[in-house]
Amino acid sequence: MGNMSYCRFENTLADMRDCLSALQNGLDVEELSEYEISALRIFAGMAQAIADYEEQIENIIEEYEQVGE
Repeated sequence: MGNMSYCRFENTLADMRDCLSALQNGLDVEELSEYEISALRIFAGMAQAIADYEEQIENIIEEYEQVGE
């Protein structure tokens, strides 16, 4: 089941932190299956795509911060 829209980013952030930690610490990356290698490749591409949206993300955050003032 996918993430509900109200907690999509929060839930995904926890999973992304776990993946990043595994990469940084070399945990569970010694014996990846072909599926996991494929997913890791897509994960890296998705990370780049997210980084490409940095300005739009910052704009959304700023809009919400202004509403909260």
